[in-house]
Amino acid sequence: MMQDILVHMDGSASCTLRLDVAISLAKRFKTRLIGLFAQTETDSSSVVARRASDRLQAAAAQASALFHQRAEAAGLTTLWWQLSHGETGHVVAESAFCARYADLVVLGQWHQQGATVPDDFIEQVVLQCGRPVLVIPHVGAGPTLGERISVAWNASREASRALHDALPFLQQAKEVNILAIRESGPTSSPTDVPKVDIVEHLTARGINTKAERLTAEGIGIMDMLLSRTFDLGSDLLVMGAHSGMALGFGQRRGSGTHFILHHLTTPVLMSN
Repeated sequence: MMQDILVHMDGSASCTLRLDVAISLAKRFKTRLIGLFAQTETDSSSVVARRASDRLQAAAAQASALFHQRAEAAGLTTLWWQLSHGETGHVVAESAFCARYADLVVLGQWHQQGATVPDDFIEQVVLQCGRPVLVIPHVGAGPTLGERISVAWNASREASRALHDALPFLQQAKEVNILAIRESGPTSSPTDVPKVDIVEHLTARGINTKAERLTAEGIGIMDMLLSRTFDLGSDLLVMGAHSGMALGFGQRRGSGTHFILHHLTTPVLMSN
């Protein structure tokens, strides 16, 4: 059960897009909405002094006004948090710390144009906060977020954590598609383990679930995942962060997470 949803606020052009998504979700799940202003400092003397420059304070005031105007118009109970300064390490670490006090964290996809946070901000928050993080593409999200959901599944700890963190969405979805992705070639599986079944696990909870196995041949695994998610008309992708799914064969652990965060066009809910 969700009680608090936290949305990252800054001076970026896409801030309004993720705020609107967060407001919609807070209304749907009947939660309080927390706004967190976190933005890197552009004034070098202020970075050294660990204080907010006039420009950063003005951006915070503008973000606060936007947050309160929209959230209160929606009839939501709100809370406002603001970081004391914008040194890069402070922005990442304190954002992850604050995120631990929410049931869901809403962030916006990093975009080089007009970026207000480090390019690894989302990855680091996902890895450090221990909470589910919903990442909204810089092009925004559709009005049916969570109606048709794709779940990347490889039975890892991270994938299981993401799936169960997403249960509030899965339980309201009209359709859930489990996408089990493996590399091509011969595989073997142990025969002395119980016949576990993720579809049965979800169906027992009243979730309309289907599954399919995708084999990556001549295309990166994450490319295939995004392509199939699009083909299914999914409006939300759920996956474990740094789950070991790689960008392609032989790629380093976690490269899939990095790839998804930089190429997503559909909102993605990640847990680690």
